[in-house]
Amino acid sequence: MSGNTIGKLFTITTAGESHGEALIGIVDGCPPRLALTEADLQGDLDLRKPGTSCHTSQRHEEDLVKILSGTFEGKTTGTTIALIIQNTDQRSKDYGNIKDTFRPGHADYTYDQKYGFRDYRGGGRSSARETAMRVACGGIAKKYLKQVYGIEIKGYLSQLGPIKAENFDWFEVHNNPFFCPDASKVRTLEEYMDALRKSGDSVGARINITANNMPVGLGEPIFDRLEADIAHGMMSINAVKGVEIGAGFKAITQKGTEHRDAITLSGFKSNHAGGVLGGISSGQDILVSIALKPTSSLRLPIESIDKNGEPIEVVTKGRHDPCVGIRATPIAEAMLAITIMDHVMRHRAQNSNVAS
Repeated sequence: MSGNTIGKLFTITTAGESHGEALIGIVDGCPPRLALTEADLQGDLDLRKPGTSCHTSQRHEEDLVKILSGTFEGKTTGTTIALIIQNTDQRSKDYGNIKDTFRPGHADYTYDQKYGFRDYRGGGRSSARETAMRVACGGIAKKYLKQVYGIEIKGYLSQLGPIKAENFDWFEVHNNPFFCPDASKVRTLEEYMDALRKSGDSVGARINITANNMPVGLGEPIFDRLEADIAHGMMSINAVKGVEIGAGFKAITQKGTEHRDAITLSGFKSNHAGGVLGGISSGQDILVSIALKPTSSLRLPIESIDKNGEPIEVVTKGRHDPCVGIRATPIAEAMLAITIMDHVMRHRAQNSNVAS
């Protein structure tokens, strides 16, 4: 299987399956002398890990990350950084009944058709369990970007099913299990999720991510436009079905006089472009939104077929998130950080002598 690496100068490679022994991450291209310990990465992993509330999967993984190489005396050496997270709470027996069947909405059918074989335990490599290592690797990028460039990357849940955040407070995001910035909606979200779990169904969500204090000039025009690589990173996240930059699909109904962002001596007057012009960062905040589909693993029956082509009825057992969007915020932050970090390295390599 190829396609496990992202980036050109700052690259991450992940390995591991949902019910394998461990998740592995390799980070290449990190500059030397960055102070880095496991504690720098553990905070975001704790936000992403399952079992932290009744509204997420009850799989209990500590997701403790260990740095195996690439640091010395608490600093990065400039060499390859290797990370590992052990899997400790696998229940492979929960998936024995689907080893010869295809769960609709999952990668079972496509993996089996592509490789002629698949790890059916929790989805194997296609499981969102893989994203724990992305969060760990992204933590390195987040620390470097903030410490060296002042770039801060933050995200929040802006909509879960029909419930939208209407008030906004960054300080509220980590005060509830939904990453919701609107304290007045938390009780409504809890009641909605309680009813959803009882019904056995699932729902989608929208996550917004921003990058503040951006420099001008990041992005390689044409095929490696900054927003193209951001979309690539976001669409690589399990369950993501849509990506918007800035105004996104609202641009369809906007007039040009409304969408274009006026430039004054004191800066831009709006940010419908989402911080990118012509594939290059404008210095404004990067504004990204992603749409995540509802979880396909349900205890409610659905029609499917088995490996012999016989019609069957599938009921998925095991521990699953009724809304994958609840734990997606740290993952989206990590992918935005990894993408921007790569473009920072690329810009530094080619344009370090350009003064803007």
